[in-house]
Amino acid sequence: MPLPLTHDDPEDLGPYRLVARLGSGGMGTVYLARSPGGRILALKTMHATMASEAAFRTRFRLEADAARVIGGRYGAQVVDADPLATTPWFATEYVLGPPLDEAVEQSGPLPEASVRALGAALCEALGQLHRSDVVHRDLKPSNIMVTAHGPKVIDFGIARALGDTHLTHTGSAVGTPAFMSPEQATGEEHTPAGDVFALAGVLAFAATGRGPFGDGRPADLVYRVRYGDPDLTGTPEALVPVLSHCLAKDPAARPTTAELQSQLHDGQGEFADHLPDTVLALIGARAAGVWQPVPPRLPAPAEAPAVPDTVPVATGSSRRGLLLGAAGAVLGLGGAGAGAWAWLGGGDAPPPAPAPYKKPVPGPSVGALPKKKWDSLWHFQPGGIDKDETPEMPLVVGGRALMVCGATVYGINPASGDVTWTSDVDASWHFASDGSRVYRIVNLKTPPGISRALAPLDLATGRTQKPEADLRDARGKLFGVQLLAVSGGTAYLCVLQRDKIKQYDRQMPWNVTAVDVRTGRKRWYEPVPFHSQKSDEAHFLAATVAAGRLVALQLMNDGTVRIVARDTRTGKSVWERPLKGARPDDVRYPLTADGRHLYLGVGPLRALRLSDGGQAWAAEGTYGPPALKDGVLYAARKGTGLTAVEAATGKPRWAQRDAYGPRTALTARPVIGPRHAYTLSTADGVLRAVGLASHTTARQYKTTGTRFIADEHNKVILASDDHFLAAFPLQ
Repeated sequence: MPLPLTHDDPEDLGPYRLVARLGSGGMGTVYLARSPGGRILALKTMHATMASEAAFRTRFRLEADAARVIGGRYGAQVVDADPLATTPWFATEYVLGPPLDEAVEQSGPLPEASVRALGAALCEALGQLHRSDVVHRDLKPSNIMVTAHGPKVIDFGIARALGDTHLTHTGSAVGTPAFMSPEQATGEEHTPAGDVFALAGVLAFAATGRGPFGDGRPADLVYRVRYGDPDLTGTPEALVPVLSHCLAKDPAARPTTAELQSQLHDGQGEFADHLPDTVLALIGARAAGVWQPVPPRLPAPAEAPAVPDTVPVATGSSRRGLLLGAAGAVLGLGGAGAGAWAWLGGGDAPPPAPAPYKKPVPGPSVGALPKKKWDSLWHFQPGGIDKDETPEMPLVVGGRALMVCGATVYGINPASGDVTWTSDVDASWHFASDGSRVYRIVNLKTPPGISRALAPLDLATGRTQKPEADLRDARGKLFGVQLLAVSGGTAYLCVLQRDKIKQYDRQMPWNVTAVDVRTGRKRWYEPVPFHSQKSDEAHFLAATVAAGRLVALQLMNDGTVRIVARDTRTGKSVWERPLKGARPDDVRYPLTADGRHLYLGVGPLRALRLSDGGQAWAAEGTYGPPALKDGVLYAARKGTGLTAVEAATGKPRWAQRDAYGPRTALTARPVIGPRHAYTLSTADGVLRAVGLASHTTARQYKTTGTRFIADEHNKVILASDDHFLAAFPLQ
C-alpha cells in the first residue's frame, strides 16, 4: 500500500509528480506517481550510488526493455522511461492487485482450478518473452501480481536476451535461490527451460504455500535445487506429474511453455471465475487502497495509515460484487488507474477530514479531452467539384502537398493550408513522384493530332516544365496512359499505343514500358493481359519499385487483383500471384516494400520475397494495409488494434493494449510519427494517436478523413476524403 514520501524524495521525475512510496530495495525505489493528465502510475528509480556505474545503468535499461516486450496484457505496461537521466527511471501502469505471495499468505493455498488457470496464464506471459528471445531469470511469487483479468509478471531486473553474457558471467549465480533452476544455480546459461523450472516452483508455492525446495540459508537452497528432489507434498494429485516434469534437472527434459499450458488449462472461462472469493476480496482491497488518503511528506519516515487487510463481503454477494464492493468504481476506470487520482493530497498541508462517502467519478481521460484537441490544424475544401469525383491520396514532396481532385491539382502549403497554385489535370494517375520531383503526363499538339509526354512539375508555381520525354514512337499515337512509378531516372507506364484502333475492338493492346525521363528512350516494352475496352478502371491499382522489381497490383478482367513483379532491366514478369480476397477499393494505397520484401495486409499480414514471390513469413489474423518505418512493420489487426512486428522476421514486438484498439478500422494505413502511430476508427470518426512507448491511446482527433499521409518536414498528418484536405499534428 502507498507510504508517505520521505524528506529526501524528489518532487518529480520527468513530467511525473511523485505522490507516495510503494516500496524500496537494494537497487532503487518504486513510487506512486501522477502524470500531467491525471493517470496514476508506478515509477521505478535507481539509487544514485548505483546510477554512477555503467553496468547498473545498462541493466536498468534492459529491465525497461524487457517490460516493454511482455506488454500490458501480461505485465505492467511501460508508459515512459529515461534511463539516461541523473536518476534513471521508468514508469508503468499501476497494477490493481496483490502479489502472489501476499495473496497466498492472506488467503491460504489456492485450489487446483486456480493454480491451473494461473499457470496457463503465466505460460502465455513467458511465451511472449521467449518469442522475443528474452528470459526472465527471477520468476517468483513476489514478482507476480494477481489481478481480476489475469496475472502480470513484473520486476525484470535481471532479465536479459538469450545468449547475452555481458552482464552475467559464467560461474556467477544470479537470482532467487528458492526458485532458480539448477543451471542458473551453477552460473550456466539460463534458457527458457530455466523459466519453466521457476514457474513450476511458483505453482507449487501457490498450491501449498511453500516452495518445492523449502527455505533456509541461500547455500542450502542452492544445494537442494542442484541435487535434491522437489517436495510436492500437499500438491493436488493431478498436478504432481505435471510439475515434476517441469522440475527435471535436465533442461532438455522439461516441457515448453506451450506444452505446459495445454496440460494445465483448457482456456475456458474468465480468469476471475477461477479465483476463490478471498483472493477476489484482496484484489478489491488493493483497488480500494488507491482511494485512501496518503499522509503528507514528512521529515522522517512515518507509518502509513492502517488499511483493512480484507474487504467486508456481504453474505450472498456476487463474484462481481466481491471485486467492486470495496473498490467503488476504480475497476471501471480503465484498469491501470487512468483517472483514479482524486484521493491525492496536495502540497504539505495535512489531509482534510473525511467527508461523507460519494461514489468516485473518473478524472480527465482520453475520452474527455478538451474540445480543441479534436480540431484540425487547418481544413481546405475545394469548390465546384462534381459529387461523383473522388480525390486521390495527396502527394507530399519537398515540403509541399499536391491534391488531385476532379480536373484540378492543388498545390498546398502543409504548414498553413494555404493554396499556393492550381493547375488543370486529366486524371490523378497522370502524376507520380520519385521522392524529390513530381512528374506528370502532358498533352502535346503534334501533327496529325495530340500525343503525350512526360514532364516535371515546378512545385513552387505549379507550372509544367519543359517535357523531358516524348512518349511517341514507331508504334503510333498514344491513346491511353497510366504513370505507375518513377525511380532511378526511369518512368514506368502502362500505355495504349497503336496506329489505329477499331471503335469496338475489345482486345485493346495495352503495354507496360520503361522510359528514360531525360531522353524519352524506351528501355523496354512488354504487353499486359487482355483488358476490356468497356472498363473505365485503370489497369493498375498501385505500384512501386524496389530491389530491381517493378511490383504492381493489376486489376484483372474478372474483378480480382493480381500481384505482378517485373525485372526493371527487361520488363519480363519474374513472378505473379493472386491477392486473394482483396477488393480493388481496399488496395488503392501506395505499396509497402523494402530491399527484401513486399508487405501486404488485407487478410493475414505477410511478407513476400521480392526475388521470387515466395512467402517469407505470415502473421495470423485479419489486417489492414501496413506501414514500414525503421525496420518495424505497423498494421491494424482486427479485434486488437495497432500491432508492430519485425519486418525482417514477422516476430511480434507489441500490440495496442487499450479499449480503443478493437475499434480500429482496417481500411486506412497507419501513419508513424516520432512518438505516436496514428490509426483511424471509422465507427466513431476518430484519428487516434497510439504511443509507441505506451502502446495505448494518448490523443484523438475528430475527422471524416479516410486516407492519411505523413509530412515529416512540416510535422503534420494530411487527411483527405469527400473533397477536402485537413492537417493534424504529427508527434
